[in-house]
Amino acid sequence: MSGGILQVFNRYLHPGGEEKSVDRIYQHLREDHAVSRCFFDSAEWLGPRAPSTAEQGKRLFWNEDASSRFGSALESSGAKVALFHNIYPVGSPALYKAALDRRVPVIQYLHNFRPFSVGGTLFVNGRVCDNSLRGNYAAEVRAGAWQDSVLKSAAFALMLKILHRSGWLRSVKTWIAISEFMRDRIVEAGLVPPDRIQTLRHSWNALPVLPPVKDDGYYLFLGRLVDTKGINPLLDAWDALRVKWGDRTPQLKIAGVGPLSERVSQRICNNSAISLLGQIDHEAKAEALRCCRAVVVPSVWWEPLGLVVYEAYDYAKPVLAARAGGLTETVHAGTTGLLHEPGNVSALVSDILTMESMSPEGRANMGSAGREWLLREANPSLWQRRFEAILARSLS
Repeated sequence: MSGGILQVFNRYLHPGGEEKSVDRIYQHLREDHAVSRCFFDSAEWLGPRAPSTAEQGKRLFWNEDASSRFGSALESSGAKVALFHNIYPVGSPALYKAALDRRVPVIQYLHNFRPFSVGGTLFVNGRVCDNSLRGNYAAEVRAGAWQDSVLKSAAFALMLKILHRSGWLRSVKTWIAISEFMRDRIVEAGLVPPDRIQTLRHSWNALPVLPPVKDDGYYLFLGRLVDTKGINPLLDAWDALRVKWGDRTPQLKIAGVGPLSERVSQRICNNSAISLLGQIDHEAKAEALRCCRAVVVPSVWWEPLGLVVYEAYDYAKPVLAARAGGLTETVHAGTTGLLHEPGNVSALVSDILTMESMSPEGRANMGSAGREWLLREANPSLWQRRFEAILARSLS
């Protein structure tokens, strides 16, 4: 067992895939290391005990309290390295400065495009806008990319400008991208030297035994109902299928909640082939995955990785995904699923028709290939070995 690790994370108001990944990483690391946690929570800035708006604005740039909490966690844990995930807004850039002053190396996990993007997604007004990777945050600010506020987005952009000029990011010895796509975009933009950023896809604790595979003929969408996930082209594709096939249109089940929930509900009124399941977890999710024909992942942003693909493969289901970001590294066209151009409704419809025309054996073979990929490429032991190499390099 090497020196301890301090895991640092600012929880979001709405927990999602990143928080699950943070917990999974914690469990993996505990097998070989002493791991402590220093967590902040966005909910700290809500309610009667929350700092004033002006104070929050100040702390976004420099939160002395967060810096003290981080310093105390380092001292009490004796950690030799800090593993950062999201640290905004409560953590603030003060954490980088505190690590630098204490000469504690930081490994920065990039689950999205922060700290190079105001909103973290580079998605503005329905399209990817990568100007932020070159330090131009104007489009994200105008769109209110952070918390739907132009003013807050402007403050966040200014904070990022100051951070990148401060030199505090020298505390980061290694950056971890969760896909080669993400790594390539960051290196191309000149944000991080190639030798300082490594690719490490997330691991997955696969089902030890595959449950009986069933195909009830419906397609499944799992995820937050937001623009980046391609909800609109997905609905448009099923409307086009309905026009073409009428009552023979395969069912689409949408599982999730989000800002577009009402829009989905409205569209369902005109298309009986679409149903909204809402938020499903545990047994309900497992059953939905076990019985679907395929999982649809129509993302229109630069998806960093897309763990929903892992979920589909865990149940030996094919994936129909957009050729977006890291999805191209996990979905292999013709082998584990099909790929279409992001936002291209006709191409998505074509992929659905292709899947419908396949034999049950052909679809099952795709799902089996996905399951084999998951067991081979997302094995926790493989992740642990690769992380150990990153850790050793960061401590050297």
